[in-house]
Amino acid sequence: MKLVSMTPLLAALVLAGCATAPAPDLSGLPATPAAFKSTAPAEGQWAVVPPADAAERGTWWAVFADPVLDELVTRALERNTDLQVAAARLQQARAGLREADARRRPQLDASTGVSRATDPGVTTQPVSLGTAGLNLAWELDVFGRLGLASQAQALDAQASEALLQSTRLMVQAQVAQAYFALRESDAERRLVRQTLAAYRDTLRLSERRLAAGDLGELDVQRLRTEVASTEADALALDRQRALQENALAVLLGEAASGFRLAEAVDAEWALRAPVVPAGLPSAVLARRPDVAAAQRSLMAAQARLGVAQSAWLPDLTLTASGGQASTDLGDVFRWSARAWSVGTLLSLPIFDGGRRQAQEDRAAADATIALAGYRQQVLTALREVEDQLGSLGLLQRQADALAQAVQSSRRATALSEARYRNGQISQLDLLDARRSELRSLRQAVQVQGAQLQGAVGLIRALGGGWSEG
Repeated sequence: MKLVSMTPLLAALVLAGCATAPAPDLSGLPATPAAFKSTAPAEGQWAVVPPADAAERGTWWAVFADPVLDELVTRALERNTDLQVAAARLQQARAGLREADARRRPQLDASTGVSRATDPGVTTQPVSLGTAGLNLAWELDVFGRLGLASQAQALDAQASEALLQSTRLMVQAQVAQAYFALRESDAERRLVRQTLAAYRDTLRLSERRLAAGDLGELDVQRLRTEVASTEADALALDRQRALQENALAVLLGEAASGFRLAEAVDAEWALRAPVVPAGLPSAVLARRPDVAAAQRSLMAAQARLGVAQSAWLPDLTLTASGGQASTDLGDVFRWSARAWSVGTLLSLPIFDGGRRQAQEDRAAADATIALAGYRQQVLTALREVEDQLGSLGLLQRQADALAQAVQSSRRATALSEARYRNGQISQLDLLDARRSELRSLRQAVQVQGAQLQGAVGLIRALGGGWSEG
């Protein structure tokens, strides 16, 4: 299996955001390796790709061809509470963007009121003044402060959308992994119960032979010990399955007390992990929504730093008002009572006790935090892909070795049973053979489950599958 080199990918993820955002300091970002250490590098296949977190991932879980899994994922996407929270946060971010955009447009207000006061230049007697009119104000974005604020909100909305995608992918993967863990328990429970049934049959026969004097008590006690130990294993697996079923219910947004998933028979659960295609392109990693969200959060922090820096510059606002004003409330709406004004307001900060400098310092610290968070997200993405690729390769070798062990242990059990019936070996030797066979079978099931878990983990690490679109 070969992977395209990923060295240009990080720069593309940073530079492909909003073109007008202040360029972040990339000196602290990690240098990506030429290839994953679990794979051989591919020569002459370098590519620069933009973030693709909005790319369609499709029903990636369909690769496992399990209709029960399909139905569970559909239910989780409809009712999972983490998804509902992420969707609400996206609505919050979009509302914040609309609010920021509204500040860049003219603001028109209607007002009416009555006041009573004295006018020293006219009379010392208090008079009543009625007013009604419209007030228009428009802050000109001369230095781009409002534009940067809108840009930051837009990037926040994009980050929230990417986080919603990330949460959706996380929920899908968690449902698949919880389901596979439960099915692995089903398979182990089936093996243990079958072995327990065989032990109990043998125990009943041995107890009759003991009563007839054909068998010693030591052999019977050893068999009783094996039955009790195997029964304890079966009960432990029952408890494990119950906990897994409850955890799956929470992922589906359902009450654990009312959720049941029928145990699969052997013919219904013979899943194998899909084969990861050779030549897996590094471009698929650009679809990771958490990486895209971290990138956009970094860009938003840079934009907010620009907003804080522009606070030192003057603000220019155009104002206009028009309406009616009269000391006689009955004449307020007459044409002769009309009044209007047009003006401009230029404000320049002189002294604010260090407030603007503190805001700029805080924005700079936020940008540094966002850069570190983005760097950590990229490192995490690389590690997760590396972990899953390495694990899947080793698990396949382990599965091959266990397949040979299962075959040998079954043959050993068959030979031991034949020799026991012929009186050539003791019952203890037969128990050892059966115990070894059960251990090999359970290990094979566990490795099969680990392969399925690893396949889901790789799909999640790659942003939703290994196909590019």
